[in-house]
Amino acid sequence: MGKKASAKDAEIILKLYELRRDPELRKARNWWLWEFSPLTADDFLKVAYAPGTQENNWLRQASSYWGMAAALVNQGMLDEDLFLRPACSGEMFFIFAKVYPFLEDLRKKLGDPETFRDVEKVVMNTKWGRERLKFILKRIETMREKKAQEAKG
Repeated sequence: MGKKASAKDAEIILKLYELRRDPELRKARNWWLWEFSPLTADDFLKVAYAPGTQENNWLRQASSYWGMAAALVNQGMLDEDLFLRPACSGEMFFIFAKVYPFLEDLRKKLGDPETFRDVEKVVMNTKWGRERLKFILKRIETMREKKAQEAKG
């Protein structure tokens, strides 16, 4: 961190944004943000182990998109400060926050220690990222509580 983002960084951010506009990826991102709310690794695995379903496609599409974007940062191809701006990667924090509480269990059950690894590295690499994750975790909990209250009537 600390260096100024370049025009090449801006090009990559704009390309990532262009990819986010894909209609199917928009559906996947919307599903992750507003419908998919796993509380355990098993909740996640129910979808992950349901190949051919729309939800399985969306799970893989949005998580791999953000994993790919984070990998660009981890490999030094994209400026970390620019990428971490909420307008550029705020959604990634929501997706990661939904699996973070049970991430180690998920990795064990999948037998894959690399699950969400690139996203985790980007999120945890800076104090700002760690604080942002805490903020988003609280926001998700508030959203879940509100949804539960609405369901009660």
